[in-house]
Amino acid sequence: MTAPVTATTTEEAVATRRVVHRIVLPTDSDPDTLPLYIDFEMARPGREDDSKEGPAAPVAKKVTAIQDTGVEVTGRRTLTMDKGARLSFASYFNAFPASYWRRWTDLTSVRLDVEVSGPATIVVYKSNARGESQRTALRAAAGGIESFDLPLAPFGDGGWYWFDLYATDGGVTLERAEWSVDSSYARQQGTVSAAITTFNRPDYCVAQMRTLGRDEGLKDVLDRIYVVDQGTQRVQDEDGYDEIAAELGDRLQLVRQGNLGGSGGFARGMREVASKGDSDYVLLLDDDVTSEPEGILRAVAFADFCRTPTLVGGHMFSMFLKSQLHTYGERVNRYRFFWGPVPGTEEAHDFGVSNLSATRWMHRRVDVDFNGWWMCLIPVETVRQIGLSLPVFIKWDDSEFGLRAQAAGFPTVSLPGAAVWHVPWTDKDDTIDWQAYYHQRNRWLVSLLYSPYRGGGSLPRESFAVDVKHLLSLQYSAVELRLKALEDLLEGPEHLHRTLGTMLAEVRVTRSQHPDAVISKDPAAYPETRRHRPPSRGRDPKAPSNIVGFGVSAATGALRQLRPVRPAALEIPEERVAAVAARWWRLSHLDSAVVTSADGTGASMYIRDPELFRSYLTRSIRLHRRASRQWKKLQAQYRDALPQFTAQSTWEDTFAANGVVDDDS
Repeated sequence: MTAPVTATTTEEAVATRRVVHRIVLPTDSDPDTLPLYIDFEMARPGREDDSKEGPAAPVAKKVTAIQDTGVEVTGRRTLTMDKGARLSFASYFNAFPASYWRRWTDLTSVRLDVEVSGPATIVVYKSNARGESQRTALRAAAGGIESFDLPLAPFGDGGWYWFDLYATDGGVTLERAEWSVDSSYARQQGTVSAAITTFNRPDYCVAQMRTLGRDEGLKDVLDRIYVVDQGTQRVQDEDGYDEIAAELGDRLQLVRQGNLGGSGGFARGMREVASKGDSDYVLLLDDDVTSEPEGILRAVAFADFCRTPTLVGGHMFSMFLKSQLHTYGERVNRYRFFWGPVPGTEEAHDFGVSNLSATRWMHRRVDVDFNGWWMCLIPVETVRQIGLSLPVFIKWDDSEFGLRAQAAGFPTVSLPGAAVWHVPWTDKDDTIDWQAYYHQRNRWLVSLLYSPYRGGGSLPRESFAVDVKHLLSLQYSAVELRLKALEDLLEGPEHLHRTLGTMLAEVRVTRSQHPDAVISKDPAAYPETRRHRPPSRGRDPKAPSNIVGFGVSAATGALRQLRPVRPAALEIPEERVAAVAARWWRLSHLDSAVVTSADGTGASMYIRDPELFRSYLTRSIRLHRRASRQWKKLQAQYRDALPQFTAQSTWEDTFAANGVVDDDS
């Protein structure tokens, strides 16, 4: 059965309704973003191959150019259609995520208003958690406004609403379309201040300021933009800064401080917004993102209607392929204590290949533990109750804050239709550069704070296994930093604030002492390779395919680490190894290799060192045993200290100790 639909007029109870989701259109003619706003193909499950389900089995489709469809985008919310043209708003930015409103608010219905000029047919659809599309209403419109009151009751586990538009008997103009709800259900009508943390990306930051400051829709809800500049390339020196600063006036607040990482920058933003006291929410934004301002409006509206104060996060699209959704929802595996995508959402999804209505898995509601701080709206009352960010520089600050908020009764929702474009981490491997220190220390730290398992579950043995993997891969700099991270963790929580502004320099110096950390940008920097002996049976090592092969490869690789290195290999690499092939089961069988960096811009010389292997392995065993023995003691120390080292007063001292004096000040 289809859901009941009630026709209404716009004059009916206008004062009691609030628009929470508007149709928005791209105006930059970027073909990669078009599938996020409009679907011309209208492929649904059952019309094409639906024999498989999930991100690994997309429905292939062609991205249609606007000029081929008889459709012209004429404004941010308007378009024209020639006779016979058709399109669907079953798209990421324009379908209404009904199941999220059903789960997190007390609303029972939503109203769709569509205003057209000219004869058109409007067809309203809904989907269920299985991704099955169902027609809800069909109406012929001669012009004017058509309204549909739609229930939210069927969306307990998932599903969206959207509508299709057909130009049946002549040209049609879509004047506007919007989704509204009964405003009496809102907890408040809040406003927001944005907090952007930046480090030496002044061009991105000024572009972000311009996007936010000039968007008409944000003017009524955006109180201020706080830019926390921690870099040496000052934002205020960037071309275009003076112009947008003049436009923003006192709505722009520029704060300069020493480099305290993302956690210190966002902590400062939280502190500024909470202290000012005129905003209900603080919106954390990375500096190197491109925002869809409509998503910010939706996040604020959604947060206003949530039955309890809620963190509302945005999804992340790839800056390099703008139709590709990179992150949809994240959780923390409490046993491994590792963050990652919610099961079923692991694969990056390209809307240019598979549209929303044909992507079954995206119709299930996804509940999360946290949202990345590329875009996350946080109620100011949450900040005041649970404190600021962890003082950890980078890594795990966003996930820990989500877990801390969750424990205090403030859930996080990653809201479809709210998103930014961000540089994805697929072309990086920050677990082997200077960030290896922060990955290791902060993972252990957050596990100590929140792990429900005795001894931290599988974390200690996984941590040791990662050390061994890096040693077999000749990545001694990463192991050195990981061991230092454990040593600092064992010191206790006092080191966190004390070293926040100085640890990065220390980490960089420590890492620079290893050849594998020295990256040359010159393709001819290293001599041509020469193998002492050819590969066994003419075959390079392959990834183990079963547990026996894994054990044999690990054992033979480990035994090789104890043998002396051939003197010639110290100068002449045995192989050149691409970043994607630089795995322990290959590198452990070499004395030296030139390994390409993950982003492809340089290469490093990896040299096997038996003495370092033995020393680091012994040290890793000792530290992991000590950390496991002292788990309960460490857990008590860090949990007891958490309120203090996230308190605004403690952070105030850290901000004061890490100020910046500009040359021209």
